Amino acid sequence: MKGSSLRRILAMARHDLRILRRDPVFLVIFTLMPLGFMAFTKGAFGAAMSVRYPGAGINGAEQVVPGSAVLFSGFLVGNLGFAVFREHGWGTWERLRASHLETWELMLGKSIAPILSLAVQLVVMLGLGAVIFDLDVKGSIAALIAVAAMLAMMEVALGFMLLAICRSILQLNAATNLGAMLLSGIGGAVTPVYLLPHWAQRVAPATPTYWAMRGFRSVIIGGGGFGAEALPIAALGGFTVAFAVIAALRFGVEKSKVSWA
Repeated sequence: MKGSSLRRILAMARHDLRILRRDPVFLVIFTLMPLGFMAFTKGAFGAAMSVRYPGAGINGAEQVVPGSAVLFSGFLVGNLGFAVFREHGWGTWERLRASHLETWELMLGKSIAPILSLAVQLVVMLGLGAVIFDLDVKGSIAALIAVAAMLAMMEVALGFMLLAICRSILQLNAATNLGAMLLSGIGGAVTPVYLLPHWAQRVAPATPTYWAMRGFRSVIIGGGGFGAEALPIAALGGFTVAFAVIAALRFGVEKSKVSWA
């Protein structure tokens, strides 16, 4: 990457990070609110999962901590799209296009703030979840981080795809919220897959959330390392590539977007 390209990309990222710093309420809410969700649901899942894993010392945190991380990170999927729709609403998108920024520089610059937001959210939720709710990770912490990092990359690619498909910010908002609930529900983030209806258990592997939860579960309960995480990480990587390809094929910088205005 040329130095001039790097400077332009970082300038875009600094602009979006300044906006986030001035109004961080959205990120704070979707980072700290899940702790309440964990507190209310830990006991119920502990009782249910102790039957599935007798003698394993299950307390419910093994489901609610990674499950909350997967579910609530889904609500940040639209951040990249919101950043672009914001430029359309302010009337600054055309100015960005008329600048020296290449399209790939523009989108990479717009991706940095959402990636960092997801990283902060996942670190806080998994870290505080472990400390507050006694999550015992039996496997490799490095493997757990690798799954979380791959989950964040997949979320950003999904956000890019939704940006490419949705014409209005209302469409994007609805797709983000509905998608987070639907994918997390079927994928086992809200309820363990083995407690879902039979049809949902059959559909679950077709969702990225299933593979994220499988990866987390393999480390947390199964005591696995990178070998156990190869398949979940590869599956998340496949979804990431698929979403990115669809986004690249559908996205056009010249297409108008409808913001709140």
